[in-house]
Amino acid sequence: METRQVAALGNELFTALREQRTLSPLTERFDDISIEDAYHISQHLLELRLADGETVVGKKIGVTSKPVQDMLGVFQPDFGFLTDAMVFEDGADIPIAAHLIQPRAEGEIAFRLKADLKGPGVTEADVLASTDTIIPCFEIVDSRIEDWKIKIQDTVADNASCGVYVLGKNEVDPRDFDLPKLHMRIYKNDELHSEGLGAAVQGNPLTAVAWLANTLGEFGIPFRAGEVILSGSLAPLIPVVAGDRMHLTLEGIGECSCRFV
Repeated sequence: METRQVAALGNELFTALREQRTLSPLTERFDDISIEDAYHISQHLLELRLADGETVVGKKIGVTSKPVQDMLGVFQPDFGFLTDAMVFEDGADIPIAAHLIQPRAEGEIAFRLKADLKGPGVTEADVLASTDTIIPCFEIVDSRIEDWKIKIQDTVADNASCGVYVLGKNEVDPRDFDLPKLHMRIYKNDELHSEGLGAAVQGNPLTAVAWLANTLGEFGIPFRAGEVILSGSLAPLIPVVAGDRMHLTLEGIGECSCRFV
């Protein structure tokens, strides 16, 4: 894909983000769009957000668990960037009209880093050594592609369908826990909706974060100390609308909640 076409699609996605509207799928308009093209579009979208005053504060992994892959029909992970404009505090009211288009909630384990990390060659042990704390988290995914009609190229180009995220108050040392066995329960409007284990994320959240470090390393992009890394959903995505309340518990660690208004 030519540079001018990459820039044009990045501009479209940025405008859709700012105007809270959707676009027809990129993969329906461009049969030959590759995953590499999609990452270049995503990078251009990020550059526009940074030029508009946002700051990168972390990264996210998308489409890591089988339930999410089956739901979206996307069968490989992808990544996106977190900015300071995406962060909400635990218990926050999230105004859909101001921030989101067609949101879905994911329960995740977030990693807060204490050291830089750059692939290739990053192992699970390296991730653990570079992590300060883990945190219960909601990622509210969103798509600028109409009706979530996405293929892997669509979600990659659209910053891995990232919307906003909410971090719980409790942060713990990951070395004190068996991460694949961590049990999460997710509640919607006070009713248990779904549950999952840390193992749902590529067998181990550390595996997912190592994959991301190595994949970003191929693009020359490091993890930075202090950044937050979202490691992927432990359960299927949950559509939400104004009035919905979401709450999760991560057994032995803590909780996270938000409400949509």
